[in-house]
Amino acid sequence: MQRQPLRQAKTIDNVFNSAYWHLSQQDFTISEIRTKLERKTDNQQWIETVLTTLIENGYLKDNHHFAVRYCELAFSDDIGKGAIKRKLQLRGILAAEIELALEQVMDALQVDSFAMATSRLLNKFEHFHGTTKEKVYSQMTTKGFSRAEIDHALSEHPQQATLRSKLAVKADKVDLTTEIIKLYNKGKGETLILQELKQRLIDVSEFENIIYQLSLSEDIDFYKSCREQLARKRYDLSDYKGKSKAYAYLMRKGFGSDEIKEALNPSDD
Repeated sequence: MQRQPLRQAKTIDNVFNSAYWHLSQQDFTISEIRTKLERKTDNQQWIETVLTTLIENGYLKDNHHFAVRYCELAFSDDIGKGAIKRKLQLRGILAAEIELALEQVMDALQVDSFAMATSRLLNKFEHFHGTTKEKVYSQMTTKGFSRAEIDHALSEHPQQATLRSKLAVKADKVDLTTEIIKLYNKGKGETLILQELKQRLIDVSEFENIIYQLSLSEDIDFYKSCREQLARKRYDLSDYKGKSKAYAYLMRKGFGSDEIKEALNPSDD
């Protein structure tokens, strides 16, 4: 259904009535009311007269008083400075006016942003089951807290040790044997496989045992894989410089010196 355009004001009283109606619904900033009145009339003199009268009679707060009241309410609800700044800027309050209001209210109420962050975190998260470190930081950042404030809040939480990253949670579901074979099939050597598994926070306590078992069953053969990876390249192995480049390449792929030497010198047994 198409929205009907606002009926344009024919007199300044119509503009006053529109402003009173909006302000009866909730508090608005001067900028917000101005925007609403500009939809009602293009007579800027009427708009300025209405705004001035509303401010003088206390119906409309000037920016400073609006920002101060907003800060007071936000802090009482454990909302951090970052979120307050973002919201007030969206509502047309200048950055300098916001900073002045924040300073005034924080001083008057003796606001401790670190204690506030701790209070919100403890109220929001009794435990960290079903969430991740990234989600906690995201939610707390949305509520206006800085990294330092969130770090402090977490240090005060009795369940801090149970909070895990998304990567760590994902790592718990990984089958180590399957992952080793996947990486092996991508042409990676033992050292590089171990390194990548550690980077993904996967438990590698059984790594050496699994490598041994897979070697016995011939599911993996790093000597063979090393030769295959070398064959993909066109190094001149008759030249010392070419051999050096090949050796460095295979080392980066995670192969051991014995595997590389056999690949470079297949006749040396």
